[in-house]
Amino acid sequence: MATREVTDATFEAEVLKSEKTIMVDFWAEWCGPCRAVSPILDKIAEENADKIEIVKLNVDDNPQTAMKYMITSIPAMKVYRGGEVVKTVIGAKPKPALEADLAEFLA
Repeated sequence: MATREVTDATFEAEVLKSEKTIMVDFWAEWCGPCRAVSPILDKIAEENADKIEIVKLNVDDNPQTAMKYMITSIPAMKVYRGGEVVKTVIGAKPKPALEADLAEFLA
């Protein structure tokens, strides 16, 4: 599986304490653009598994983390490195645009 779920309970261990570069896709079941971008993120995760890990956090099920990172519109993607947010991408985009946004992490 290319992407996996994280929760309020697992966020610190799986994202903040990870030694890898991790992109978190903040999404919700009812969000059409989130569903549209999901297979694109799966593909990017598969093709770049050695460089970046992509995880998903459902904002409805995990409001604490969404609030902590001030997620006000979704899809929102944040790249974490060493426990810090190093990049934020807002909105559904086609694969080439997302790859361009993530170029520094995929190189």
